[in-house]
Amino acid sequence: MEPPQGTPTDQAPADPAVTDDMPASQPIGYWSGLVHSAVTRHLRDVLARVDVTQPQYWVLNRVHGGAAAPSREEVAAQLTPLADGPHDIPRVVDQLLHRGWLRVDAGSRLRLTDEGEAARVRLRALVTELRSVLHEGVTDEEYVAALTVLRTMAANAERASSAG
Repeated sequence: MEPPQGTPTDQAPADPAVTDDMPASQPIGYWSGLVHSAVTRHLRDVLARVDVTQPQYWVLNRVHGGAAAPSREEVAAQLTPLADGPHDIPRVVDQLLHRGWLRVDAGSRLRLTDEGEAARVRLRALVTELRSVLHEGVTDEEYVAALTVLRTMAANAERASSAG
């Protein structure tokens, strides 16, 4: 593993009260975890008010968004890494079939029903509104920069882990 370029910044303990002149010393794991928890909790609370779960929203978007209609197994394979456990996505597919938002075609592919598409469009508008609230005070350039940094750090961690 190559050492980072330049003088490394000392790693300070996580401090929720850190001032804007010292954030470089703060641990990324703490802050990215805090953001993940807060955003996920808020999104799930908002969706619960309309009787939908975040994984249900994921499945609706996945079934809608692919080049070809996916199978149940394809949806599960793609979304299970995001879910809380290995059985969550198959259960969600069953819930959405029961709700009448999904159907299985003759080729065993999942399709949105008219009700499912209407729900997906309503939820998309709700999540877009929520995004604007969460992004208040953050420019698109700042958001892109933050994502670029997080993606680079994730890749660095993966590379360092696989190097042994």
